[in-house]
Amino acid sequence: MAVSSNHEWTQKVAAFHANPSHFLASTTAENFVHDLLRVLTDEKMGENIKVQILVILQEFPTLLLVSSQSAGRAVESVFNLYLRLPLTPKTLKLKCHLLLSVTTIVIATDDLLSDEQTLKNLMKQLLDVACDSNDHRNGVTFRPLRAVVCDCLREFETCYPGLLSGKLELLSSLQRREVTPLHQAYTLLYSQVLKNAIHTVAQVHNASGGTIREMLERNEDIKWKGREKQQELAAVTVTTNLSLFPSADETKELKSCVSLLLEESFLLTPASQAVLLRELAQVVLMVHSLSPAMFRSQILRLFGTMDVSLLHTMLYMKATFTDSLFTVEDENLLLKRLVGMAQHPLLGVPIKLFYMDCLLHFPENRPLSSNLQENLPVLFTSRMANCLFPTLFNDSSTMLGRLNLLSLVCLENGVDERGIAEIFDYLMSLYKLVDISGSRDRIVTFFQAVYIFVSHFYTNEEYMAELTNRMVQLYDKHCSLAPHMINLISSTQNLLEDCKWPVSLAGALQKLIVALPLQQLPPNLMWHLKVLARVAKEGSIPQKATVQFLLIVIRSCNVCGMGEWQMGNAVLSVCRNILHCQNLEPIFKDLADLLQHLHLWFQDIDIQDHAHFYYALLTCLSTDKLAGIVAEGSGNCSCTKIRSLSLMSESAGSSVSVLPVKYPILQLIPIPENACPTVSPAGEASEQDIGEDYLEKYLGQFCDPGFASTITLTFHLGFVEKVDPHFHKIFTILLHFDLQSSHYEPLSDLLVPCLLFNKKPHAFSLVFKPRSPFPFTLHASAIFTTEDGDTYCSQIQPVDVGFPRLFLPLPVPLSWPPEVKVSLFTKLWTSLIQNGSSQSILSRFCFKTAQGPLCELIRLHFQKYVVSQHSQPESYKVFLFLPPCINVLFQLEQIDDIVKVDIVTDNWKLLPFINSYLVDMTSKN
Repeated sequence: MAVSSNHEWTQKVAAFHANPSHFLASTTAENFVHDLLRVLTDEKMGENIKVQILVILQEFPTLLLVSSQSAGRAVESVFNLYLRLPLTPKTLKLKCHLLLSVTTIVIATDDLLSDEQTLKNLMKQLLDVACDSNDHRNGVTFRPLRAVVCDCLREFETCYPGLLSGKLELLSSLQRREVTPLHQAYTLLYSQVLKNAIHTVAQVHNASGGTIREMLERNEDIKWKGREKQQELAAVTVTTNLSLFPSADETKELKSCVSLLLEESFLLTPASQAVLLRELAQVVLMVHSLSPAMFRSQILRLFGTMDVSLLHTMLYMKATFTDSLFTVEDENLLLKRLVGMAQHPLLGVPIKLFYMDCLLHFPENRPLSSNLQENLPVLFTSRMANCLFPTLFNDSSTMLGRLNLLSLVCLENGVDERGIAEIFDYLMSLYKLVDISGSRDRIVTFFQAVYIFVSHFYTNEEYMAELTNRMVQLYDKHCSLAPHMINLISSTQNLLEDCKWPVSLAGALQKLIVALPLQQLPPNLMWHLKVLARVAKEGSIPQKATVQFLLIVIRSCNVCGMGEWQMGNAVLSVCRNILHCQNLEPIFKDLADLLQHLHLWFQDIDIQDHAHFYYALLTCLSTDKLAGIVAEGSGNCSCTKIRSLSLMSESAGSSVSVLPVKYPILQLIPIPENACPTVSPAGEASEQDIGEDYLEKYLGQFCDPGFASTITLTFHLGFVEKVDPHFHKIFTILLHFDLQSSHYEPLSDLLVPCLLFNKKPHAFSLVFKPRSPFPFTLHASAIFTTEDGDTYCSQIQPVDVGFPRLFLPLPVPLSWPPEVKVSLFTKLWTSLIQNGSSQSILSRFCFKTAQGPLCELIRLHFQKYVVSQHSQPESYKVFLFLPPCINVLFQLEQIDDIVKVDIVTDNWKLLPFINSYLVDMTSKN
């Protein structure tokens, strides 16, 4: 039983991790947590399963523990399990996870917890384990438990700053005594508690003398009642209004603690050293009597570090203490160090990008401005920058980063024509690579480089004009770059609102496109239309040439005759942007001709309707109203706009919009068809055929893929009971069907000419082609037109198609006599049972016949499918066929007042539907 339970819970845990919300939809969070806690206390469950369950509690505490009762129960259960579990090497891993879990739950759900005693016991247990210095009590084997305890205490101190400040003396003693590798964990814990304790004292502006000494010597019980809410303690900076001025003796004691931690910092890993130095830097910043010179020896040691975290910490200390800790020589040396590391061949790309970012945000001793954006330090020289000039062999990120840095250097040096020329020459080298063989990476890198160049040198008209010419030449050769051109225009325009270059580039592209010969247009016409649509958004660029160009194109290039929706929509996008952004007086006639031509001759009804709509707007509305209607995001237009459109309909013709109807107008009614769907006979059979192996002949019919593979159902399309008189006469009804099931082939749309209220409903048939004959729901919608020419869309109530509607009679030739069908039934029954197929299955269903005789049930439900019947005892053989090639065989036998139904089928997945069908049928009978 334990093995199966382990397997079951492994599957449950995997299902929960795959989709927690979907998993909890089938149960409640409280029930699931109750099951998790029950499994944790089950001795038969394996340790791995318990660890997986604890991981769930660690990762999803707020999702699972939604009430105070569940949170309190979880904390108490997990903590009590930790206390009961003996400390052995076998249980060490589980005890570590138990501590992590209870810590996580307490922190994540602290607002729900009310049992203060449990929390006190937890902290007492954590401190008790932490006091086992150098593994004297439990030995080296259980050192991982102490490591977890240190992490838990640090997490509590992080979320509740000052919680452990009453234990500073104890933590200091533990940190000094520890000589095992856990010395690092104790050091980080002590430094964090020390920093938070000083921060707490500094917030009390009337702190009396001796407060620091009392804080360092404090060893009190932890007070949960006075703890603060969870918060992230903001880092202390030079602008923070927190300062302490302790006495000389207190300063000496505090300096001794900080110096001791600094002297031992080299024993820590680089990442831990970085954390420790940051904590101590904030301590020195809050206590003004402590000098930043305490860090001088550490800074000298860190100048040669290769670790990113330590270098970042050094930059943090430089930004914090400036010239109190760093001299001008130090600053210059650090800059050279960053430049050298930014081009070090053995470092990875992300690390080198980090060093370049440090150069752009270098914390100077005496910054010239307080701008937090990218700025180069004063001591950064052109000679340093020359080392970082990009090459074509650099990766794209390094190339762009260096290009940005060199551009800033040129700007810092004023009008440096030589520097700009070198950068532009490099940009042209990228241009040539794209022009010769432009891979996607090269293209993206080039356009990003152009963006950087424009953002820095957009005021230099000479280079901007040259760049415009080059970009136009590039587009002329490679029209597929249209999306990149459009993105470049939009991006530079958003960045530089007063820059004229994006508009200049857009105008140059327009001139190029409208001057192209007609024979060159067809392959790249779609790209040209996308560019023209973007150019049309610029109100300062005249669009007369564009409109005339479009008129020539649609009249000469057979655009309307081909009727491609994408092409028509691209033309309409240009028109829409012109309507929105342009002065329409100079182009009114040409634009009207263009829209009218599209409406009359384009071979796509949607494009025709939209062109007619735009034509109506152009001719019937003022410029302000028109721009408001076609503006992007105007889908939720105001009632005023809607009314203006409705008033326009008389002069502009019928509305071209499809209007939704909130309530159903039509309904589908299945026609019972006296029973069931029919199937065409397979043909005539001779006496010789009957004498042959008819089972093989029966199965051989299905080699033809189209044999007996469809089900035809008949429906009435009519009105619902209460219909608005406006819809009593509807025309051109397009029915769209959606089965929302992968078990059936999609259905084609159906067109009904008209439908009149209080007249006969329209009858039609649908041919369903199942992949698997499962019951389904038929969803449908209708688009129709009313007498006044308006077009509407309405949903139709879904129709459920039950399992018995899928039954077909036995698909055999009509000439086969009954005895052949009986023999076929018997042989197929035996074959399905004995062939050992994984799909075939034998099942049994029993029911009482107290309400009616068996013969009546057969007559009502199975009359067409009976192949054999006997009176003593009363029994029947029923042969059901379901497309595409599924056989369901019933043997019904009356035994006293019980009917036994033996079922054989070659598709076991149908058994749930068969069982439900028999239950419904017998209960009704």
